[in-house]
Amino acid sequence: MLYYLSELSNLFTPLNLFRYVTFRAFMGAGTAFLLSLLLGRWMIGRLRAYRIGQIVRRDPELAAINHAGKAGTPTMGGVLIIFTTLVAVLLWCQTSNPQVWLVAATMLFMGAVGFADDWLKLRERDSKGLKEWQKLALQGLWVVVAFVAIEAVPGTRSHARQLMAPFFKAPVIADLTVPGALVFMFLVLVGTTNAVNLTDGLDGLAVGCMNSVAAAYLAMAYVAGNVVFANYLQVPSISGAHELAVLCGCLLGAGLGFLWWNAYPAKVFMGDTGSLALGGTIAMIAILIKQELTLLIVGFVFAAEAGSVLIQRYWFKYTRVFRGGGRRVFRMAPIHHHFEIVSKERAAAEGRSPDSAENSVVIRFWIVSIVCALLGLATLKLR
Repeated sequence: MLYYLSELSNLFTPLNLFRYVTFRAFMGAGTAFLLSLLLGRWMIGRLRAYRIGQIVRRDPELAAINHAGKAGTPTMGGVLIIFTTLVAVLLWCQTSNPQVWLVAATMLFMGAVGFADDWLKLRERDSKGLKEWQKLALQGLWVVVAFVAIEAVPGTRSHARQLMAPFFKAPVIADLTVPGALVFMFLVLVGTTNAVNLTDGLDGLAVGCMNSVAAAYLAMAYVAGNVVFANYLQVPSISGAHELAVLCGCLLGAGLGFLWWNAYPAKVFMGDTGSLALGGTIAMIAILIKQELTLLIVGFVFAAEAGSVLIQRYWFKYTRVFRGGGRRVFRMAPIHHHFEIVSKERAAAEGRSPDSAENSVVIRFWIVSIVCALLGLATLKLR
């Protein structure tokens, strides 16, 4: 919205700043961050007043991580992330850009799916929520809607069915069939949303890792939207993608602001409302700028979390059938719980308080996420 003030720069020269993507990305981040700080305490109070608190399963297998103390902590805080991001987007993005609207709509839709999931958990006082097939059906529906939208926009249509891969200059597949493109989009969107959802198991873990991913995609969207940089680095030049860099800035600011309240010990959890919204948003940005497979590098922590769950589940089933008893690869999955248990045992053996174990695991995962984000950016040049 404020972008259009640049049209008055002939009357007041400093208004020309509103043309610049870097300025608007920075201001969008600042706006979302400040809104999160200003509204966070009030929102947490409202969640407490309405008794919207975390449901923790009473399961003997979970005794090793001992998260019973988190029960009742306000959840569904993802509403704050969505609200602050979208307010900043409306203020600082070029609102005539259809890619911005598609990503914003994806955030809202995925957030709504997560909200329904959280609400069912609260209403039933159970940690299950929506059935898996219901989530997949809703996510699949949105993939079809998004694909039709991408095919309808001239700026994205020419690249919609290309399959790009890190380290390759040319598309690995130049023209996917419609079913192939839909299946690929489904895997990216569903895989990313569920991976972020699985990562959200320790205070500050998911949103902290998402911040480094958002920063990396800010840079990649800026490159994709700049013809000179895109041609130099030999990546797809996507008309209008520079506005997604501004959106990533807004997302980064909202994530940092939410981390203020979600850092250990967490005052609020994002819930599925936040994790599905964040995962869907970054997945759609990756799809639009044709950096879907790079997400495996930049978002390696999310991929590892999802991979650990699949490995644990199917190895247990395999050994139960063929080896006479189910065996596990990890102490617990997702993998952050494996490291949490190991860290707590090590702290106890050394006579230290195990309370710091969760925080140390989270910080180390953040470090890995930052390194992977930098490696992902390096692939733009290593082609």
